[in-house]
Amino acid sequence: MSRVSTASAVFTSRAEARPAEEPDWPLYAVLFASLGIVAGLLWDISWHRTIGRDTFWSPPHVLEQIAAVVAGVSCGWVVLHTTWAGDAEARARSVRFWGFYGPLGGWLCIWGTLMMITSAPFDDWWHNAYGLDVKIISPPHTVLAAGMIAIQIGAMLTVLARQNRAVAPGGRLSLLLVASAALLLVMHATVLMEEAAFPNHMHASRFYRITALGFPLVLAMIARVARLRWPATTAAALYLAIELVILWTLQLVPAQPRLAPIFNPVTHMVPQPFPLLIVVPAVAIDLLVRNVRGRDGALAAAVGIAYVTLMVGVHWFFADFLLSPAARNFVFGADTWDYNVTLGDWRYEYWQIDRDAAGDWSRGRFLIGTAVAVPIATVSARVGLWLGKHMTQVQR
Repeated sequence: MSRVSTASAVFTSRAEARPAEEPDWPLYAVLFASLGIVAGLLWDISWHRTIGRDTFWSPPHVLEQIAAVVAGVSCGWVVLHTTWAGDAEARARSVRFWGFYGPLGGWLCIWGTLMMITSAPFDDWWHNAYGLDVKIISPPHTVLAAGMIAIQIGAMLTVLARQNRAVAPGGRLSLLLVASAALLLVMHATVLMEEAAFPNHMHASRFYRITALGFPLVLAMIARVARLRWPATTAAALYLAIELVILWTLQLVPAQPRLAPIFNPVTHMVPQPFPLLIVVPAVAIDLLVRNVRGRDGALAAAVGIAYVTLMVGVHWFFADFLLSPAARNFVFGADTWDYNVTLGDWRYEYWQIDRDAAGDWSRGRFLIGTAVAVPIATVSARVGLWLGKHMTQVQR
């Protein structure tokens, strides 16, 4: 055999032995499905606030279920392909379940898809049995939310494993990871909408305690795990951008109520409140995670103090602006309310404020209540840092 043919044979055998490159389309499919779920959720809430629940097969419901199917089917394909056509290395970077091989994030997305599909007939039965929702969180919506969050986390883990296996730091995969964290922030903010989203909430210490539960966790986690210089800031900025695009888009869509009683005859879709300015504490979190050395307990305490201090400093004054006539325009979308609420001066008042025995606002009670938010944010950040540390080791 000639040297040329021998070299050719060696090259061919090495090429055949080289593991197949991971396809990118399942990764993007899961991320787009995650975005579709978030957009569908905010659209669905707006649909209820503007039109009412006319049918289960409303456009936002259909979008949510299609997005769930896309996530489940794409991850299902990865599982079947890895199990039946994957090489040894593909199986090695997978999690085995019931004899099938697939990425950890993929399994979570499949479970989330099943939960979302299961919630559909449950939700339809619930409305037929008990009537319209009075709260965002109802039993079928809880099942739906669990599936949605599972897909959001699954998308993040899918990208995370790819980033951690990459040789070069940063780049496209890290940006996609931060984008998945931004979608998780949108989901978390939507779950809190009834209790901690309207500017009327922002002069009460309860607002800062509620927002200290989850936001520091996600921001500290992504600050530690993403291979970017400003990961938490980028995630918070993307959260703001996604919320604003949906806010501005919904206001352009003509719509009218279809269910009685109609106390506020709206003519366009009622959007979600203006998003929270968590990008400000996110900058501080990035700086602290990057520069503070030592135990994570001290870092978490610093993050908790910075987070609560900056949230109060920003939202206290921003709330005054959002309740003023200057914010009642297309950009800020303020003073937009459901079709079935009776309008009144309560729209421009602060809710759930800290009162003294005489019923007046109490600075002391507000400061004490807000101080309680610091240990809550500290524990949240500590959990986020712990998760981020372990997430840097995720390879499958």
